[in-house]
Amino acid sequence: MILTVTLNTALDITYRVPSLRPGGSHRVSEVTERPGGKGVNVARVLAALGHEVTVTGFSGGTTGRVLREKLTEVPHLTDALVPVTGTTRRTIAVVDERSGGTTQLNEPGPAVSHAEWSAFQEVYEDLLSSASAVALCGSLPPGVPVGAYAGLIRTARAAGVPALLDTSGAALRRGVAGRPDILKPNAEELAELTGSHDPLRATQDARRRGASTVVASLGPDGLLAATPDSLWRAAPPARLRGNPTGAGDSAVAGLLAALTAHEPWPARLSRAVALASATVLSPAAGEFDRTAYEELLPEVTVTREAHAA
Repeated sequence: MILTVTLNTALDITYRVPSLRPGGSHRVSEVTERPGGKGVNVARVLAALGHEVTVTGFSGGTTGRVLREKLTEVPHLTDALVPVTGTTRRTIAVVDERSGGTTQLNEPGPAVSHAEWSAFQEVYEDLLSSASAVALCGSLPPGVPVGAYAGLIRTARAAGVPALLDTSGAALRRGVAGRPDILKPNAEELAELTGSHDPLRATQDARRRGASTVVASLGPDGLLAATPDSLWRAAPPARLRGNPTGAGDSAVAGLLAALTAHEPWPARLSRAVALASATVLSPAAGEFDRTAYEELLPEVTVTREAHAA
């Protein structure tokens, strides 16, 4: 079983409008709702690939109930969310059908009490006993300690479970000190962490800060991975046009799927890039095109460039 942690889950709501005009009144042509938060997105992709996956984190209020109801519709996925008194946040995406652009509105998460945080930690430790890997993803809701991810990574290490961290800001700066097995930032997050806008230098600097391996998303250029003994670049066969929403989460799912299958780094990176690319090509934001994934997988180029410092 693969475990994903989403401390700040969300109900993702997407409105589609013919043309978005600030200050205007709009008729919505389509509304979709789905369970969200980075770790939940990762879990959905893993489940779609046929992996048994468990989702944990926090859920509360009416929004949280809707989120959990929708999770029951996903085969291969087990809901182990911890209830909180507050209400799970919503994220609102407004898609302008004329321009193709998306306007995103993200609510704050619910305040988590000390007792609720302690209850989660007990659930987390129990789940690790049957996990083959854990992904710690997304922002921290109010009330959760800023160093939470570092502690959760150390708990996973004590249980012998490899941990992947995908977060940003202060949670990333503190979390990397927990020594995750894989750190998965995008280029902007990597630059914020290290102060360097050179991805090659920054990935290796992030390793020195505590991460065993750093896999950086470079947008349409693919991935750059600094492992303990190698440096790899992985790129799709061509630059792809489409919606990149959720591509990073799909890349995380690919890394986890290959990690638990004990595949070598070139295969792991190929899976991650192919899944991310298939997500960009999907007509539904945040989903992946399975046919595109299968076609792209053998076409991803992975090159070994040098030894990581």
